[in-house]
Amino acid sequence: MGFPGTWMTESESMVYRVVPKCACSTIGQIMYYSDHGRFFDGDIHDAKDGMHKWAFADSQARISGNIRKHASYSFTCVRNPYTRILSSFFDKICGIQRNGSRYRGNLVPTLIYNYGIEVGGDDGKGEFDQIASFRRFLLFARDTIRWRRPMDPDIHWSAVSGHVSTFIVNGGRYDRIFWTEKFNDGMQGVLDNLDTPHAVSLSDIPRFNESEGHGPKRAHPVEDYFDDLSMHLVYEIYKQDFELFRYDFENPANKMPIGEIDLDEVHAKLGD
Repeated sequence: MGFPGTWMTESESMVYRVVPKCACSTIGQIMYYSDHGRFFDGDIHDAKDGMHKWAFADSQARISGNIRKHASYSFTCVRNPYTRILSSFFDKICGIQRNGSRYRGNLVPTLIYNYGIEVGGDDGKGEFDQIASFRRFLLFARDTIRWRRPMDPDIHWSAVSGHVSTFIVNGGRYDRIFWTEKFNDGMQGVLDNLDTPHAVSLSDIPRFNESEGHGPKRAHPVEDYFDDLSMHLVYEIYKQDFELFRYDFENPANKMPIGEIDLDEVHAKLGD
């Protein structure tokens, strides 16, 4: 299987396991800047050179060799399950993607027909009952993850622990896992362990939120989207994410972690 979703700087200063909807655009741009002294002009996910990515056949041997020798500092970034699934809904389901089309072609029409959701019209800008539609989307997300119907789960709403685990199962070990919610502290902790061709000052780095503006603005506080049934579904899908990465399942209004991540526990539980 190798190391899907893994990026590495050309200088091999660091290795990063990408987790969708967890500050991956900003992290990728920091990696690119640390090698080249400039940001990639565009969405870093579109970069075809200047960085090693597992998606590039020519990069795979280099990435595999590095990870299996643990030759570079390796890390990833995680996010609260409540805010992550909400972000996926507004970006991927309600939003128009940067290619001008709906995400995954017929996915949204299927959701409208089978689950009765609304998405704000053809341009994603119209008013609709966000709470009702999100809760119906949550049923769909659960169906894809639990039963792989009507499709396989998408990377943007499949569990963070699933993404994190492939790196471990295939022979990697993380030096650090940090929270999107405490991004500066976490990313600085990574940079403090690196010797990069170009110094990175986090205070000067913009946030590259490539999904911003794709869809409608969230009209309500996070907790309003989750009633008792929705919380039950979220826990069914993301139980391991809450437990391993120390997020508060009981209170959707609290996006912050409530404990420290135990790297040994993560490797033990996700390494089977």
